[in-house]
This record gives sequence, C-alpha cells and structure tokens, in this order.
Amino acid sequence: MADRLQVKPYLDLRAETQARDRGLHEKVMSLEEAAALVHDGDHVAIGGCTMSRTPMAMIWALIRQGRRNLIASRSIMSNEGDLLLASGVSSHVVTSWFSQGIVWGISKVMRLHVETGKARFDEWSHMSMGLRYRAGAMGVPFLPTRSMMGSDVGKRAESETREMTCPFTGDQLVLLPALNPDVAIIHVQRADSYGNAQIDGLPFMDMDIAMAASKVILTTERLIDNAQIRRAPDRTRIPFFTTDAVVEVPFGCAPHECYGTYEPFFDQMNDYAKLVSADPDKGAARYLKNHFYDTATWEDYLERFGTAAMLDASRRGRSIYDD
Repeated sequence: MADRLQVKPYLDLRAETQARDRGLHEKVMSLEEAAALVHDGDHVAIGGCTMSRTPMAMIWALIRQGRRNLIASRSIMSNEGDLLLASGVSSHVVTSWFSQGIVWGISKVMRLHVETGKARFDEWSHMSMGLRYRAGAMGVPFLPTRSMMGSDVGKRAESETREMTCPFTGDQLVLLPALNPDVAIIHVQRADSYGNAQIDGLPFMDMDIAMAASKVILTTERLIDNAQIRRAPDRTRIPFFTTDAVVEVPFGCAPHECYGTYEPFFDQMNDYAKLVSADPDKGAARYLKNHFYDTATWEDYLERFGTAAMLDASRRGRSIYDD
C-alpha cells in the first residue's frame, strides 16, 4: 500500500498531464459510469471536509460497485471513512483527523479496524495535509514547513518525511512529500457540462486536490449552462481542463451538508452514531445494508431519509441567505 503513495517524478507527472484530454466538451455521465473511472488500488482524494460537501453519492456508487484496496485521503475524515473501511472498499486512510464530527468523538469504526490490524491509518496535521496536496498541485516533490515539528504526530510521520537545513537562514525544516491522487471526487453546488465548477462557502483543499489528481470526478447539486458560468467567472474554483466526469446529483452529500443548499441531517447522523457506538462492526454493517446495498438508485437512498427530513435540511441550509 505504501508504494502507491510514493512521490511521482516531475517528468512522469508532466507526461500524464500532457496525455489527458483537456478539451472543452460534454462530460456528463451517470454515477455508475463515473464510478467506473475508479479502479481497484487507486488513491482517491475526497473533497470537502468533515461533514461539509462530502461526495457521498460517489462513495455510495463506489461501495455498491465493490471497489477494493482504495487508498482514501481527505483533509478530515467523517463517517464516509467509516463506510469505506466497513465495506472493505478501503483499508488505508490518510488524513489529519477521523471523526463523524466533534460531538460524536473519534471514529469507533476506524479504531476497531486499526487496532485489530484490518486497516492502516496515516495521520498528519491538518496543515500538512493541505501542503501535501498543494505540492501535488504545483508539480513539486515536496514543500518545506515547520508543521508537526516537535509533535508526536511529526514523530509518527518521520518515515515519510525528511528534514533539511534552510540554505538561506540555517533553520531546520520538515519536508512534506507531495500527494498526487489517482482520482479526486469532489461535490460542488454548481457545474456546467464541461466540468467548470463553482463552490459556495469554504473551498477547503478542493482546488489543490483537483490540480494534483490524475482524474477528477465532480458531483454537483445542479447542472447549469456555460453562459451562467461565464457571467461569474470569479466564482469558478475548478476549471474544465482538470475534470473528467460531471454527475448531477441533488442532495449528493446527504446526510452531510452542502453550504447554502441544505444542512446536515442530524437525526440521521445521531442514529448512525448510536448504531456504531453499540457495536462498531455490526452497526456499520447494518447501516451499509439499509442505505447502500438495499438501495438500487440514489433516489432509493434518499427515500430512506424521508421527505420531512429533506425539507427541513433544505430550509435550514437556505436560511443563510435570509435577511
């Protein structure tokens, strides 16, 4: 597994970039077609952060298609990481923190899998994750930093980092290896059919992830015309030439939130937390069966939440625009 995250030489990255189709053409497809672009063993970077703009519809599709041996990286993992581990889709996660959210505490599913040797958890500081994606986006093999120096997290990462003496100041610095995912899966509020994506609210690390990845799959709350994109070009955070697939998936983050569109489905997340608190193994398996394996379409998945919950999440999400 570790070999898949070795730093790629610049000339190899350049050759991959030159070989990509960067044309301005339609890239709209179904969830199933987009999931087919992800192969067993790929390093998949997940956009958003914790409960925000999680590309849950793509997670749903990958789990249903039975992918295996994916390396999953994200700025902060939430319960999508639980589901990747519990389903067997992934046994190697790279992140700075792993929790459904602050109120629910550290992931019990992750602890079970890591402590029993079923999975590997590479922990980095939040800043370090951002810098690793930034290095990948820049096409450089590493970035120097002081992040993690003197910490236990830094000690745990020593096998993958290096130190250097700054040639200008003589300071000691840590060198963080670049992350260049095979695939980035990112959910956005709006995108056109070519793959130009606009993001409301915090962009997190998504722009760097998109630039660093070999492939980018966008899921979007709604498809809009390219003319609308051009009216507000300053709001376009991910450009078409990085994008390989666009999938229109309303409520594509549920039960997580999509800023300005809907808030988290807290009742649903509380119910999930109760399941895995009682038994991380059986609880996650029960949730997967009910919401993933027993649902044939994304619409079936959403029906499990109920109309009232969806309307309530939408009302709370749109309230940020109220006077």
